This record gives sequence, C-alpha cells and structure tokens, in this order.
Amino acid sequence: MLEVEGLQKRYKQKTVLENCSLQMKQGEIVGLVGENGAGKSTMLQLLATIMQPTKGEIRLDGLSYKESVKEVRRKIGYVPQDISIWEEFTVEQNMLFFERLSWKKRTQEECRQLCIDMQLTHWKEGVQSLSGGMKRKLNLAISLLHDPILLLLDEPTVGIDLKSKTEIGTYLHSLAKNKGKMIMYTSHDMDEITNVCDRVYSIGKDSFYMDLLQEKGIPVEQLR
Repeated sequence: MLEVEGLQKRYKQKTVLENCSLQMKQGEIVGLVGENGAGKSTMLQLLATIMQPTKGEIRLDGLSYKESVKEVRRKIGYVPQDISIWEEFTVEQNMLFFERLSWKKRTQEECRQLCIDMQLTHWKEGVQSLSGGMKRKLNLAISLLHDPILLLLDEPTVGIDLKSKTEIGTYLHSLAKNKGKMIMYTSHDMDEITNVCDRVYSIGKDSFYMDLLQEKGIPVEQLR
C-alpha cells in the first residue's frame, strides 16, 4: 500500500502542493489530473523520491520515505514525460545497458520478454528509427527491469498514435490486475483516464476535471 499524509511542497514563497493525502492499494491504477502547473509532476517526483516534501509523510509497504529511502527506491519505477533512452543504441542494447544498472538482475531473454509483452518486437532495431509509440514502450520496459511494486508514469502516452496508446493501456491494466502493481499516472487525455483508471485524484481548485469525471461516472477525489 502507498500512504500519503499531509503532503506539502514549497518552492521559496510558492506552495505547489498543500496538505495532500491519498492512498493506493495493490492492483489499482490511479489517474492524476489537473491543469498545467497544478502540481501533478511534482507529486510524482515526490513519490519517486526525486524530491523531498516540505512537510508530510509518505509510506510504501509500511516503509517510511524518510527512514528507509534506499529500500523504498528499490520498489519504485518512474517514467518522466521526457523519453530517457539511448537513441544511438538498439532496443536490445538499451535493455541490456539499463539491466546492468538495475537492482534486480535479468537474463537477456527476460529483458526481451518485457518488450514482447507490450508488443515491442523491434529487438535489433536502432531506437532512432522507432516510432514515438515504440520509444514510449521501451521507456516503460526499462522502468520495469527491477520489478517495482509502484509504477509512476508522467504523461506516458503523450504525442503517440492511438494504437500504441491502447496497447500501453492494455498492458498497464494487465500489470495491475495480474501482477498486483500499483500504477499512478498523469494524462490530459480524459478518454484514456476513464478507460484505464480505477479511480482518479484531481489536483487544484478548478472543478473542471472533477465535474467532467463525475459526469462519466469515474470515482474522483480532489486533493486540494
């Protein structure tokens, strides 16, 4: 379980997040929505241990972020909005390179199977020649090398074709329902959010996203 209590993040005189509390259980896919600048990416970076909160507590599987950060990091997979892969490498070379940096060792066949599972079959192909959707899939596969229990995705399907979006959504659903992963991700695509997510948190005071999701019958809660 992921537990967040009273989370605050301030940058000098600006408060980005204020008194945010949430929970996630195994097998859940939770969306995070809000207008630009509301704090969605900041929330993911706090949960990924990239930044530290100004106030508040975060626990993952009972482990405190403050007291057990090294153990917590081993349980987290994080994919930023910007694609972070080696363009001059092949898919195979990327997977094997990042496997060497991973806490969990994988065989070459296991690395390849991660890609196949999300319909990324261009194992020997250079990344430069891949479509945007295939690059997104590779980025996601790399984040799963160490078998995290919490997967944090910042706009994982932005700028890609509908087919790739659908395939990624289907794969995320399989990870949650069949392997018990907790998945949180941001998106401005409300169709994607409603099709993939079990429930949603809305960040910010603007009620637009709350109203829209409630109309669609999606469980939604406002964080602040």
